[in-house]
Amino acid sequence: MNTEQGLLGSYWIETAPGGEPAPPPSGDLTVEVAVIGGGVAGLSTAWELARRGHEVAVLEADRIAAGVTGHTTAKLTALHTLIYDHLRRTRGREGARLYADSQSAAIRRAAEIAADLGIECEWEEAAACTYAEGAGNVAQLRAEAEAAREAGLSAEFVTGTDLPFPVAGGVRVTGQAQFHPVKYLRALAGELRRRGGTVHEGTRVTGLTEAEPCVLRTDVGVVVRAREVVVATHYPVFDRALLFTRLSPRRELVVAGTLDTDRAPRDMYITPEQNTRSVRSAPYTDDERLLLVTGEHFTPGAPGTAGVEERFARLAAWAGSRFPGLTLTHRWATQDNDSTDSVPLVGPLHPGSHHTYVATGFGGWGLSGGIMAGELISDLVEGREPEWAGLYDPRRLRSVVREGVSFLKHQAHVAKHFVGDRLPPVTAPGPEALAPGDGAVLRVGGHQCAVHRDDRGRLHAVSARCTHLGCLVAFNHAEQAWECPCHGSRFALDGRILQGPAVRPLEKREV
Repeated sequence: MNTEQGLLGSYWIETAPGGEPAPPPSGDLTVEVAVIGGGVAGLSTAWELARRGHEVAVLEADRIAAGVTGHTTAKLTALHTLIYDHLRRTRGREGARLYADSQSAAIRRAAEIAADLGIECEWEEAAACTYAEGAGNVAQLRAEAEAAREAGLSAEFVTGTDLPFPVAGGVRVTGQAQFHPVKYLRALAGELRRRGGTVHEGTRVTGLTEAEPCVLRTDVGVVVRAREVVVATHYPVFDRALLFTRLSPRRELVVAGTLDTDRAPRDMYITPEQNTRSVRSAPYTDDERLLLVTGEHFTPGAPGTAGVEERFARLAAWAGSRFPGLTLTHRWATQDNDSTDSVPLVGPLHPGSHHTYVATGFGGWGLSGGIMAGELISDLVEGREPEWAGLYDPRRLRSVVREGVSFLKHQAHVAKHFVGDRLPPVTAPGPEALAPGDGAVLRVGGHQCAVHRDDRGRLHAVSARCTHLGCLVAFNHAEQAWECPCHGSRFALDGRILQGPAVRPLEKREV
């Protein structure tokens, strides 16, 4: 991601190369179940259905496990920062219990799959800990420990950890896990194929007609017909229930580096302090482990995005000061979607759907959430309803009312861009103001264009309007990408889609 500093991108993708891409369908295709998206939620769903005897095809716009799943820190835990005290207040003790049960079941399921299939994915059991350095947050941690324990987790309040710095307190849950997510999912995809399923990469789904069967249109000209359709694209590319009004995109940075084995923490840590700091280590060599530090979250494309480089520097400085001797080797960024009520949206796509399902809104915990979604949706396809189906049902309305403040705050943010992006700018600097490597939204020939100057000084331009719903994109200098602040779509410098929900690239413009 940063060749000037010699740092590589995602460690998981680097160490689990995908080989030759699985080609798009050679012609129109008819299957029992079509799964859109080849991340953890999509592949887990496809695997569960294929294991039960269903004919399944996975349609992935890029490469499997190369999106959000390939850029995670790969914690597999039911302790999701400070979720249980929140759920106890908003969903009651039963809601908190169902959340803990379903997320814990996902960890057990992943362990079973890895063991049964003999997947070499660096599986390690570890404890998870939400900690705070400030004494003012101890009461909140004690409440979380109590709520998590009531929900059925082995939670306890602690003051000691294996971090190399003191903490004021923490919530610790044992029996959690960490692993190599890309190795796990590539093996799962291989087993899916052996069971008769198919995986098609480089196949972006651009249209959905709900009928019997459902009809999917793709950017490669192939039509896919399926009795059942699962939308597992991280942010739903089809939004018949206006789920985008209940999702907020959040981008987060990761730095990673080597540390002597005896100095690396073995448990998994996270604190909401300092704009989030998440820490864990992974196997690397006989003498070293790879330390992964995540944090500095921000809304993609929002004001301040130009400071992503500064955010990377802050995160790297924090990691170096807390873990002396750390040698940075990698850095990357990931993206998550937070639901307005803090619970993922998994189940029927909209109130009238009978054959379409969705999995989204995992809020940074997509590994356990995606594996849970695989089992939940598979049961729903077969006409069964697990006891926690209602907790995750996207059609729920009571929680939207209950979480009205979060809902309205998100809508105000989006509305500001819908209105503001359609007003003429107060000042309109010309392309000559751009330095090499920089980019900006400029008015050129009466049109708002996303203009970038490459390292050779040449100008390149694309339309500045996101093809999802028309908000103006902004330039992320550190990652050299155009980002939409409304719903998180991301585009390459030439307009190609890097991340949905957009399904069409930005059109090229002449400068």
